[in-house]
Amino acid sequence: MVTQPGRWTGRPAFPYDRSASAGPGGTKDRMNDTSNHPPAIRLSGVNLSLGRDAARVHILKDIDLHIGTGEAVGLVGPSGSGKSTLLMVAAGLERPDTGAVFVAGEDLGRLDEDALARFRGRHVGIVFQSFHLIPTMTALENVAVPLELAGSPDAFERAAQELASVGLRDRVNHYPAELSGGEQQRVALARALAPHPAILVADEPTGNLDESTGREIIELLFAGHEKRATTLVLVTHDMALAQRCDRVVRLRSGRIETPETVA
Repeated sequence: MVTQPGRWTGRPAFPYDRSASAGPGGTKDRMNDTSNHPPAIRLSGVNLSLGRDAARVHILKDIDLHIGTGEAVGLVGPSGSGKSTLLMVAAGLERPDTGAVFVAGEDLGRLDEDALARFRGRHVGIVFQSFHLIPTMTALENVAVPLELAGSPDAFERAAQELASVGLRDRVNHYPAELSGGEQQRVALARALAPHPAILVADEPTGNLDESTGREIIELLFAGHEKRATTLVLVTHDMALAQRCDRVVRLRSGRIETPETVA
């Protein structure tokens, strides 16, 4: 598993818009370069339909997308364009009907459900819009769950450290119902980052939060990405937020728009 951001040396031939601004040290400019390392995420010829018979809908259509190790990518597009579905496929939560999905060098199509779950636990951190915390567990226990499943001998110590890193040092023994929405999302982010995943995916992580709290969560999300050199894939309706990423990928009607077709 590659855990450090690669250096890219040629312009990749995939449809996207690159953010114009460069971060400290010219990080975004370096994304024009190529590396000998495989992409963190590679989708080739991916198609996915949901529903049955007459109600079946073709959600993703011939998706080709490469995301580099350590890169931050914002997925944007109208409601129903397939953003969240694409994210779920890239995270190994949905299996495509056709095409190949490689994550951290692993062909997800070759894994059965148990192996896929173990792979996600080791390599992919996921932050949802609706938090998805376990209501009968404290904040500390929620964050410790993926660490315990991975066999970490110091799961609770590491969980406490992660909660402290998101400003919840004094809330470790509180249950989700005793936390605000912003605090619950901080717990969810700490849980996603606790196993030190190579890839962090976030699906509208501020969708259930007020503007001020949402900004705090986004700062923590990008701080986690930058400090740990994770690959970040962020689904959002907020174009200003998406443009904080190294590049923006636009979807419409289940397809990635090329620069020539972007309105």
